[in-house]
Amino acid sequence: MTSWARATGPQVGEAIAGKGRTIAVLPIGATEQHGPHLATGTDTLLAGEICAEACRRRNVLMLPPIPYGCSFGHSDAWPGTVSLSPETLTAVLCEIASWAIEANGIDRLFFISGHATNGPSIESAILKLRYKYPKARFATRGLWEISDEALRLYTLDAADIHANVAETSMVLALDPESVEMDKAEDVEDVTIGKVWRYAMPAVTRNGVVGRPSESSASLGREMLDTIIADFEKLLEQAEHEDWPEIPEPVKGGKA
Repeated sequence: MTSWARATGPQVGEAIAGKGRTIAVLPIGATEQHGPHLATGTDTLLAGEICAEACRRRNVLMLPPIPYGCSFGHSDAWPGTVSLSPETLTAVLCEIASWAIEANGIDRLFFISGHATNGPSIESAILKLRYKYPKARFATRGLWEISDEALRLYTLDAADIHANVAETSMVLALDPESVEMDKAEDVEDVTIGKVWRYAMPAVTRNGVVGRPSESSASLGREMLDTIIADFEKLLEQAEHEDWPEIPEPVKGGKA
């Protein structure tokens, strides 16, 4: 049993104390518009499913996915978005982590985000948590940061991705009823080479960046298999990683 939400309290306790699984994964998604063709829960679905399968393979506990993120960049230009503030998301992550650590014995927590602008809040939470729990360890990745290949797949059609061929294809593979392909509209990435960063309403007419019309379930399945396998490898590395050894000062050198 690797799903925290589907386990009983005693099963969680046994998994942590009895089997020494003191590492847990927390997927963080979002509820936001994904253009006219893709479900608002896309980021949560992808983060949850990828983490669930990798955790199953590695026998690692997965906390329930958070379905809300920081989606300020979408504003109210299109319906469907429900956002937390950056400060609120940071606070939520800190409180979840505190309960996982203090009440349950987790000492290594991996945050996995399905939405890019969750990043600053997650990094802020990690800064706070490392200070509060110096004996615990924390890490974060976006789904596209799990490996070099994951980044390549995510950005096949755009660097500033949203509801693009990668996201659409993976949702087609997981939950085809959440996609209306007849409404998929391509929008090229206009941010390439720009210095400033722009919110979605400034760069797209429909909330899409990329070419979702090129999506397919078979491509999505290939992407999912690759990203899950790469996350499985990353979890294995994280599980076996020791604390860094602090080098001895050089004799005669400055402190």
